[in-house]
Amino acid sequence: MEKKTVTSHHILQNARYLLCWTIFALLVGIVGGILGGLFAKAIKAVTGLRAANSWLIFLLPLIGILISALYRGALDADNRGTNMILAAISEEGPISLPTGPLIFASTVLSHLGGASVGREGAALQLGGWLGSGFSEFLHLNKSNRHIAVMCGMSAVFAALFGTPVAAAIFCIEVARVGVFHYAALIPCIFSAFTGAVIASRMGVDPEIYTIESIPWLDALTLLKVAGLGLLCAFLAILLVIVFHGFENKAKKLLPNAYIRAAVCGMIITGLMLLPGMGIYSGAGTELITKALAGEADSYAFLLKLLFTALAIAGGFKGGEIVPTLSIGACFGACFGALAGLPVSLSGALGMIAVFAGATNCPIAALMIAMEMFEGKDLPFFAITVAISFVLSGYYSLYGKQRFAFAKTRY
Repeated sequence: MEKKTVTSHHILQNARYLLCWTIFALLVGIVGGILGGLFAKAIKAVTGLRAANSWLIFLLPLIGILISALYRGALDADNRGTNMILAAISEEGPISLPTGPLIFASTVLSHLGGASVGREGAALQLGGWLGSGFSEFLHLNKSNRHIAVMCGMSAVFAALFGTPVAAAIFCIEVARVGVFHYAALIPCIFSAFTGAVIASRMGVDPEIYTIESIPWLDALTLLKVAGLGLLCAFLAILLVIVFHGFENKAKKLLPNAYIRAAVCGMIITGLMLLPGMGIYSGAGTELITKALAGEADSYAFLLKLLFTALAIAGGFKGGEIVPTLSIGACFGACFGALAGLPVSLSGALGMIAVFAGATNCPIAALMIAMEMFEGKDLPFFAITVAISFVLSGYYSLYGKQRFAFAKTRY
């Protein structure tokens, strides 16, 4: 490669880049942090309301109908959710104006009724909508608009989860697997940390979990951990197939969005009336805690998979990542109990490895492990994440995710 001479022009150009994007990132981070903080508080409020009033689950079919009506009334019935945001990064697709208010309201409503959906899809859409709005206002060019969208995504994602490094890396890594846009690194990092700080000042606690026991990484333990990574790859493939399969099948059988939402809502409500099924409602953070403590049932990952697939098929909003984390945690804990690994460790490994396999974001997965588990057991996470990422192939939670390079060829 030709060596370039650094001149005063280059220094001034880099300084201008740093100054402009720092100001932009701080502005987006402040607004994104406030937006993410309000969103997190709204989710917490309706989750508490549902826990105190179990009869609210009977409203889930009506909530599904209301969500469909909101999108249709806003002339945004064809909104592709997170896929639309990814398209805005890789293909310069438009982000519709109603996206932000719609995803905020519909996710809060979904959690009020107990649908098994997450929050990260909403965070990515809120953030992408915010970043796109700033870029339109400032008349940024195409490449800078892409960075602005990632910047907004990072801010709201970090505000919601309290993992700023993981948020920034994920938002850069997720759109095109194998391509890392380094020009977006400073804007995304700065906006993510700003968003996380603002949200924490608003009383939003970061997602932190504890691993109780750390074994010595000998040959037998290494073999067990590698085996867990392999099984997590297969689980990630199953998860993607089931999520997309349920959604596509429901649309074919019930093409009317209102009927589809009502039927899926009634099925979910019926299941939640069965003994012990309430734990599978909502995002799944409580289920993660139970799994890491060794208190989840051995079949919990399958039930959470079913509940989430039904919620997605019914058009309930919020995203799949937190349910994916809870499915991985339950599976990992089950594997640990059978294989003789500490349950809290195997649950944590399963949680991160299934995420890596389903999203195809191994670096972001390791950053999530670093921030959620306070930097413990990174070698264990590295092994399971690498194996799950490679063996999960080209399956993805996001249809608009692009693979710029093959996973197994240089």
